[in-house]
Amino acid sequence: MVVMGTPSMLFSESPEDPFALGHGASAVLDDQGTVVGWSTRAQELLGYTAKEVIGRAWQDLLVDARDLPAARSVVVDAIRAGGWFGVLPIRHRDGQRVEMGFRARATTREGDAQEWILVGAPAAEVIAWQRDRALLDGLYRRSPIGLVTYGPDMRVIRVNRAIEKASGVPAEAPVGRRPREFMVDEDAGPAEERVRQILETGQPWIFTEQSARTRHDPGRERMVSVSGFRMEDSSGRVLGVAETIEDVTQRHRARRRLTLLNEASARIGTSLDVTRTARELAEVAVNGLADYCSVDLLQPVTVGDEPPRGLRGSLFRVALAPPEHRVPFQEGEVVPLLPESPQARCLAERRTILERLLSLRPEWYAMDRRRVEVALGLGVHSLIAVPLVARGLALGVVSLWRARHSEPFEDDDAAVAQEFSSRAAVCIDNARRFTQQQSAALTLQRSLLPSAASDLPAVEVACRYLPASGEPGIGGDWFDVIPLSGARVALVVGDVVGHGIHAAASMGRLRAAVRTLASLDLEPDEVVARLDDLVGLLAAELEANSDGSRSAVEQVLGATCLYAVYDPVSRRCSLARAGHPAPLVSTPEGEVTMLDLPAGPPLGLGGLPFETCDLDLPEGSLLTLFTNGLLEARSGDIDAALESLRARLTRPADPLDRTCQAVVEGLLPVGHVPSDDIALLIARTRVLPPENVASWQLPLEATAAARARELTTAKLTEWGLTELTFTTELVASELVTNAYRYAAGPVTLRLIRAQCLICEVSDTSHTSPHLRRALITDEGGRGLFLVAQLTERWGTRYSHDGKTVWTEQPLPHS
Repeated sequence: MVVMGTPSMLFSESPEDPFALGHGASAVLDDQGTVVGWSTRAQELLGYTAKEVIGRAWQDLLVDARDLPAARSVVVDAIRAGGWFGVLPIRHRDGQRVEMGFRARATTREGDAQEWILVGAPAAEVIAWQRDRALLDGLYRRSPIGLVTYGPDMRVIRVNRAIEKASGVPAEAPVGRRPREFMVDEDAGPAEERVRQILETGQPWIFTEQSARTRHDPGRERMVSVSGFRMEDSSGRVLGVAETIEDVTQRHRARRRLTLLNEASARIGTSLDVTRTARELAEVAVNGLADYCSVDLLQPVTVGDEPPRGLRGSLFRVALAPPEHRVPFQEGEVVPLLPESPQARCLAERRTILERLLSLRPEWYAMDRRRVEVALGLGVHSLIAVPLVARGLALGVVSLWRARHSEPFEDDDAAVAQEFSSRAAVCIDNARRFTQQQSAALTLQRSLLPSAASDLPAVEVACRYLPASGEPGIGGDWFDVIPLSGARVALVVGDVVGHGIHAAASMGRLRAAVRTLASLDLEPDEVVARLDDLVGLLAAELEANSDGSRSAVEQVLGATCLYAVYDPVSRRCSLARAGHPAPLVSTPEGEVTMLDLPAGPPLGLGGLPFETCDLDLPEGSLLTLFTNGLLEARSGDIDAALESLRARLTRPADPLDRTCQAVVEGLLPVGHVPSDDIALLIARTRVLPPENVASWQLPLEATAAARARELTTAKLTEWGLTELTFTTELVASELVTNAYRYAAGPVTLRLIRAQCLICEVSDTSHTSPHLRRALITDEGGRGLFLVAQLTERWGTRYSHDGKTVWTEQPLPHS
């Protein structure tokens, strides 16, 4: 038995009510439980005729023996309460048990005789009816989405509690009114027109966004999503319109802010002119965020000099928007930087300041009294001051103002202002630094002592460099980690004999050469071979200019190098070496082996070819590259040092920095300074998830480019990168079209989602694509030019089977 209500629930006559007359089964029992009345509907539902039922006890005929205890409990409850509502199993005439919902109510006849009137219906219908009633009640009382019902005269019949909570107006206030009577005029017109159209056409409105403000609070603007439909009875008579209203203000504002950021990225920094960049910033700010914007820079910045440390000097107003308005400041004027102003505070603290103004004070805005009065006349009520900081230098400040018809700034507005102002600051600083040269010493230091990048999709890297003792200057050992196309990475370790300026210069030359060769995406053996040719040329040059000294020549000719390329998609690692120690590989299970890699001669000697060794590395493997100084640091016993090195590489899951330090401490005696430079590079391999790589083979047909666009769009949508769809579609289409025109055989399109979005098109041709500037009269030749302009990087790599043209695009910020 399931109790579903109380005796206070009287009989309903609504068409959906399963207990309505003509729909429910009815019976009458006397005070002894004998059936004295039986309806035709009861006969239809339970199979018993009135003749079979009347005069018999209901529990003997209608209740199965196993249900008698529950039935007697129902009788007791009903007698105590004077009525009952619930579900009870009833025995059908054919012997089956039928779940029935009942309402029972006691009545009194003449002489105080009591009878019971029962109305029943199939339990499923009763439960569905109760669920519908609960849903209707929930829509009006508990639903978080607003609900408004209008009558045929477009007057409000009822609103739910969500509308009352969102508007702050009692639920009964709008009842009986038309939209124009409780909404401001500019919002009431569209609302009434929408209701009228639904009434007249019967066509529903779905997720229509519009502005909504009430006369009760006209200053509070909200964006709402409205869906509505026409209500009709069973005969088709129009009863009115029901609308659901959801407050989407935050979503709308977030979308507007995102649009503003995208626009800022496109419009700010189109030139290397300080003033023009500042004006672009001001114009973007008043297009959807502020009513007025001023950009004030420290005076040295406006002429290209480095700004002073600390807040000294004054600001120079270089940009103002909108320029056609009468505002309390002008372009080209000097603005004092007063200590109490928000601008001064935001520069001093290097943070964005949001002020919701109650009054305007001259000392706050670096204005005289006359300009304050002008600002009051404009109705300025809130301000955001954002410092323009780039590369650690405070360049100036951006001031954003809102006036009387706009809502006050919020914290999210301040975050958006800070975001595009930060981008603009970099552009302004680039313009300022356009004529300045970068520090030659810093460039040299980065060339001679590279730091390995650890945030790569292919590998996690840790490294150590230990200079030798008693030697002047930096040595000739070096390492590098070079990102390659297709999310691959090149790992390089080299050793130049000797120390001092000649060794450092030779090392710098070799490292620069390796980076240049790596950018060509050559195979490892070809990189080493070309490096060998270069070393031969350098040796000849040094010999001609060394006045008989052989030290510089011997340093170059004695150089060694190990070059490895790892692909996180295929897990393939390709290696080649020139007289350098072979690397060690640690499997994820901790098994350490030294690769049997053809040694090759040291660089510059020539005479023997270099060979590439290919192997597959499971995810989480360690690839350890080092110079011979590591194995020679402990008493010169190479075998013992090698075993010690192996022992410290058996736990590939440990943090790499800890492993690096353990190797150094294990092979270098405590307090001992090595007699030769030591370079150590350990890389833990990563594998790109299969879902981050998509590859398709396209036939060389005229429809190949269209198919490439379809596949690209679908995959970027799946990856949530719809912002890059247009650019990537165009890139893929241009590259596939070139392959269709100039190559033979199938074309492969591949997309890789890593730290950036990589698009690759491979074909069987070895013809090199070239970027050129097409003439106005040319019908083609602009494809690669467009690709170069739309992507961050592009290039071509060759294999034995053909070539691959690749591009890289930065992923949108999260």
